[in-house]
Amino acid sequence: MYKYFPHTEDDLKAMLEKAGVESLDGLYAQIPESIRFRGEYDIPSEMSEMEVRQLFETLGTQNRQLTCFAGYGVYDHYTPAVIPNLLARSEFLTSYTPYQAEISQGTLHYIFEYQSMMTELTGMDISNASMYDGTTACAEAMMMAVAAGKKANRVLVSDSLNKKTFEVLQNYALHQGITLETIPLKDGATDLSALRTLLSTLEGVAGVIVQQPNVFGIVEDYDGFAEACHEKKALFIMDSVAADLAVLKTPGEWGADIAVGDGQSLGIPMQWGGPYVGYMCCTEKLIRKMPGRIVGMTQDNRGQRAFVLTLQAREQHIRRQKATSNICSNQSLMALWVTVYLSLMGKQGLKEAAELSYAGAHYLCDQLLQTGRFKLDFDKPFFNEFYVSYDGDADMLSQRFIDAGFMGGVRFGEGFLFAVTEKRTKEEIDNLVKIAAL
Repeated sequence: MYKYFPHTEDDLKAMLEKAGVESLDGLYAQIPESIRFRGEYDIPSEMSEMEVRQLFETLGTQNRQLTCFAGYGVYDHYTPAVIPNLLARSEFLTSYTPYQAEISQGTLHYIFEYQSMMTELTGMDISNASMYDGTTACAEAMMMAVAAGKKANRVLVSDSLNKKTFEVLQNYALHQGITLETIPLKDGATDLSALRTLLSTLEGVAGVIVQQPNVFGIVEDYDGFAEACHEKKALFIMDSVAADLAVLKTPGEWGADIAVGDGQSLGIPMQWGGPYVGYMCCTEKLIRKMPGRIVGMTQDNRGQRAFVLTLQAREQHIRRQKATSNICSNQSLMALWVTVYLSLMGKQGLKEAAELSYAGAHYLCDQLLQTGRFKLDFDKPFFNEFYVSYDGDADMLSQRFIDAGFMGGVRFGEGFLFAVTEKRTKEEIDNLVKIAAL
């Protein structure tokens, strides 16, 4: 037998007897000969470690690194070099659910710190640790609202929510018996009067979901939204890019019941779409409806600081058919990444990165408008991302950006959604504008 198979000849014989067949070939007797593969597998011969490294270095040179001015939920923020080294420490690296507190103090400790930082960033009472990504975090919030609303199974979603997130909501809602309704926009922002009308005319509204900044990059004014929701016993859910909350009004300040979003903007590289980390925070009264786990700090019998799993929904382990979520054993390596990033940056560092992103985006927007080829469709405040329509062949311009080494915004309708982070220099912005002006 092959040396990497763990089963002995006696093991195989016992399993075959249990299956009621005499040989391994007997297991596949019902498979037609015409579809069986009898040739040799095209597997390359073995390589030394040095040869493997050389192979992957050669493959890596085929990747073309573009200067990124795209966003739409994923942003090219700076990652301090120390983070991967700290993540590789033995007490952190295996970030599985810490069932045995006595041997999981490292994991429990950073989860506790992650929760503390996220509640401060969002202005909410409670944070779990953590969700798979921002889109599923929003879907979990939708189901959480329905669970809290008991017989209510309708959720209103602003039409300014990221379309990828809305598609995930639709997938979850389809199999959960949840009805989704969209809230129309007015000048690129959620229409409060339309929301009030929907809340007054529709029965069984469990929650309302909005985004800040919204899909167009607009920083919306959500005054009155929480009150309108709470008057009709609906939860107010806010989806936000985590890094933006360093300078924007927090979901807690807006009166949100649940705050969700993606933590990728907190130093996690774009890395071809994942893995990322979703965050979820809520008010204290909703703590038992929140999926996942919550870590607390206490003292052991010697008076030393210790960390424990304070709360987990038992239905996720025992009565799974009654669970609102399957987020029970979510690895938290990316939550650790965010924790180290927040610790290194501090409040002032986060604020400075956000201010640089804001300044760069507004400079790029002004320069594009001066070309006469672009138009800012909405006269609304924006942060580090903005939408402009383009007077020309948008497909051709996208290709010109790529040819020049730029990921020049996300094609969106008849225009582009541009994003700027603290990594983008004035020279890079000016070069992008030169290409756009051609």
